Amino acid sequence: MPRPRTHDEALRLKLLDRAGELISADGPKALSLRKLATDVGTSTTAVYSLFGSKPDLVNALYVEGFRRFGERLRAVERTGDAVADLVRLGVAYRESAQADPHLYAIMFTRSVPGFEPNAEADRIARTTLEPLEEVIREGISSGQFADVEPAVIVVSSWGLVHGLVSLELSGNLPPEFSVSGAYEQALRANASGWLTSAARNR
Repeated sequence: MPRPRTHDEALRLKLLDRAGELISADGPKALSLRKLATDVGTSTTAVYSLFGSKPDLVNALYVEGFRRFGERLRAVERTGDAVADLVRLGVAYRESAQADPHLYAIMFTRSVPGFEPNAEADRIARTTLEPLEEVIREGISSGQFADVEPAVIVVSSWGLVHGLVSLELSGNLPPEFSVSGAYEQALRANASGWLTSAARNR
């Protein structure tokens, strides 16, 4: 009988999640491959077999974060209402960050000094915002959103959700501020601000 594979996808994901947790809790210096292997109950040989070097492991973390993020955005159902769809994508953005906070910092803050994603990782990261770009382009072409350069709305909308989510995850929001109550309000106000006069009067 063939020997069972022990260095499988399940182990790879366990190692990635634990590596992200170590960096998130104690900084990049906490990422020892020996400690990582011990924490997950495997060997350093398995870590090297699955990822290669420590920089390769960090690159894999970056890719995994954007893979999960992209899946959540692509799973958002479209309604044809540009404002509603933009709000839904913003909600999915926050849910993704809450589900994987240990990956969020690696994705957006480059929390590992000197780390630069390779070309393939960079390409994957860039494609994750395609659902946002599609909704905005459709909103402009349908006459719902103002006829401006799509990138203006994309970056403005992204900046709003990223800023609020980052403040929430870092614990830097005022204690009296209820994110759950205000987040969707902020998203809707931003999206509605891009509506044309005709769309507002429908």
